[in-house]
Amino acid sequence: MKKIITFFISLLFFTISSKANDRDIQLNRLFNELKINNAALVYGTEQKIWEIWTTHPTDEKLTLKLSKGTNLMQGNTLSESIEIFSDLIELDPNWAEAWNKRATALYLIGDYEGSQKDIDKVLELEDRHFGALAGQGLVNIKLENYEKAIESYKRAQEIYPAMQSPKIMIEQIEQLIKQQLI
Repeated sequence: MKKIITFFISLLFFTISSKANDRDIQLNRLFNELKINNAALVYGTEQKIWEIWTTHPTDEKLTLKLSKGTNLMQGNTLSESIEIFSDLIELDPNWAEAWNKRATALYLIGDYEGSQKDIDKVLELEDRHFGALAGQGLVNIKLENYEKAIESYKRAQEIYPAMQSPKIMIEQIEQLIKQQLI
């Protein structure tokens, strides 16, 4: 009996590990495609990356819960969405997108320090998260850390050269810095 239980535990671990490995391989391929720097082609690639990020690797219920929290956030029901994202983080602290969604909701309520802490966690788990880097740029603008904001946008641009917001925001921040020097 003990051997059977050990076998099934090993099989379960192998299946989860295999899915995680497949996910990493797929993300690596998609991030290489982002480097093409052709806006018409990379939009679809970006959408595939977001689909992977917003889909929990092993639990469909968590994916549905993230979707519910996102819908609440988009409907400006921010405190409830933060509760959902916090629950998700508690259930799986290694799911970068749960941290990213909570960082966004915290930004929207004006908790920039809290948002930055969550973004730090997102980038620890997925250092290529161009959405979190763009969000970090916005947080640093609010905190008047303009050079850090520019750095965040430059990192996002390195990962995703066709992404438009870094180009626009870097230019706006540089203008803001010049105006403050006058």
